[in-house]
Amino acid sequence: MTSDITPGWLNFHPDPSKPSFQLPPGAVDAHCHVFGPAASFPFAPERKYTPCDASKEQLFALHRRLGVDRSVIVQATCHGSDNRALVDALLHSGGRARGVVTLKNNVTDEELQELHSAGVRGVRFNFVKRLVDFTPREELQAIAQRIAPLGWHVVVYFEAQDLPELWDFFVGLPLPVVVDHMGRPDVGENVDGPSFGLFLRLLTEHSNIWTKVSCPERLSLSGPAALNGESHPYRDAIPFARKVVETFPDRVLWGTDWPHPNLKDHMPDDGLLVDVIPRIAITAELQRKLLVDNPTRLYWA
Repeated sequence: MTSDITPGWLNFHPDPSKPSFQLPPGAVDAHCHVFGPAASFPFAPERKYTPCDASKEQLFALHRRLGVDRSVIVQATCHGSDNRALVDALLHSGGRARGVVTLKNNVTDEELQELHSAGVRGVRFNFVKRLVDFTPREELQAIAQRIAPLGWHVVVYFEAQDLPELWDFFVGLPLPVVVDHMGRPDVGENVDGPSFGLFLRLLTEHSNIWTKVSCPERLSLSGPAALNGESHPYRDAIPFARKVVETFPDRVLWGTDWPHPNLKDHMPDDGLLVDVIPRIAITAELQRKLLVDNPTRLYWA
């Protein structure tokens, strides 16, 4: 089966650079995806976009080039709750990948055990309205209750302006919560401003909440150096990620977000994204926590 790709879709970088920054042994890309291939793993009929194919083989090849040893593959909304492409990637990873799936409330205990055996360790709840239809919070709460005995966690994706409305739901979940992309702050505002301050307060007051300091290419207004001549790419997003890493060093994760779905203006060079890491985690200790210790504790313990 083939699908018509969404008009204007940007394919992932065909030849990413070799990073200057050498990742430490055991480094984890804690946020990446696989799409299809659609001929083997069709996209969900209810999807809001149709991406290019981005196979497990291409993902694993990228990781070898970047120096990534392990990965966490996150279910993309284009596949809905059909996790077969993700599970297939896990089963072919040689134990070097874990997964975060999307579930419906009618999932059986047997299916949960099969997912766990394959390497799944979390469920993603998406609150970005342009990407998914609304799922009742009661259903999400029921799913959280079902997965808690397995030692899984919940990954949440939302945008900064929606945090006040979602706060009570997040803090009421009975298991660890991982926030995608720092809750998508507006990096045009001050890092010490009230909006990002609310997100920092969420992590300060609730020690079970983690975050990924990923996707400067989504958050930045200044863009990559290749587009605007700046000496440092995505410079306006750096202070936000660095603030989180230095304030919560034991509850941060990093990921590429490959193959970077739904970007509109440019497709990032994944090697360049790796070279951003020493600017947000400026010591070897912080880098090891971000890239090795924290994801190992959450996904391989």
